[in-house]
Amino acid sequence: MPILNELGHDSDWMDPDEVPRPVVTYGFITEVFGSIELAPHRHAKGQIILAQRGALSCEVDGGLWIVPPRSAIWIPGGALHSVKATGALEGYNAFIAPDAEAGLPGSCCALSVSPLLRELLARAAALPALYEESGANARLVSVLLDEIAAARIEDLHLPMPADARLRRVVDLMMAAPAERGTLDAWARRAGLSERTLARLIHRETGMSFGRWRQQLGVMLAIKWLAGGASIQQVAADLGYESVPSFVTMFRKALGTSPGRYMAERHASRR
Repeated sequence: MPILNELGHDSDWMDPDEVPRPVVTYGFITEVFGSIELAPHRHAKGQIILAQRGALSCEVDGGLWIVPPRSAIWIPGGALHSVKATGALEGYNAFIAPDAEAGLPGSCCALSVSPLLRELLARAAALPALYEESGANARLVSVLLDEIAAARIEDLHLPMPADARLRRVVDLMMAAPAERGTLDAWARRAGLSERTLARLIHRETGMSFGRWRQQLGVMLAIKWLAGGASIQQVAADLGYESVPSFVTMFRKALGTSPGRYMAERHASRR
């Protein structure tokens, strides 16, 4: 199944795993202002998803990745993954054959997308599914693979636990991110001691409870801001008593304010 709706060539859709080409690229666009979710699935080919407008969240290999504008996610071939999106979206998918993945990341990661990489994906998406594998097309695909391999990895990742008890706590926290309960309060909701919950979350994610919850807030903030929410809305939805306290947290985590962060992302589309 294609991810979301194809951009410009619905009649040309083919399962990328069945297309005998090293790189198969599709555009996608949707104007549905609701939630879209693709159930866990996998491709034999690796996949890069670029978001030009809107934001996606992908859960892959026990981790949650947020894909805001100017970023992409790389999903190695065979990795089980699910995709969620909210609001209007626009971007590109490229599926890369295993024998063409040399030099590409060996595990799932978020990538910073340069203007050149964005334009290469757009050019590749305009090719027929069964494009000629010589001349200009071969050079285009080769440069595209080089640019993906050279892309800078971004910290847009939240480790997700596998332990069933801890996952219940995590699901509750993600469903109600405005609840600012203490570690002890969350432990009691899960039927655990405070010490056990702290030990489990560090073992499963490599983070303290406080650090993990802050990273969750950053990931949700990026997703909501990219979806069109205001800074005031995001601060309230994350349970902050004031906008300045939320901005301070965001700046400490990412080195810039949420307003500037999103302005730079949207400026890259021009």
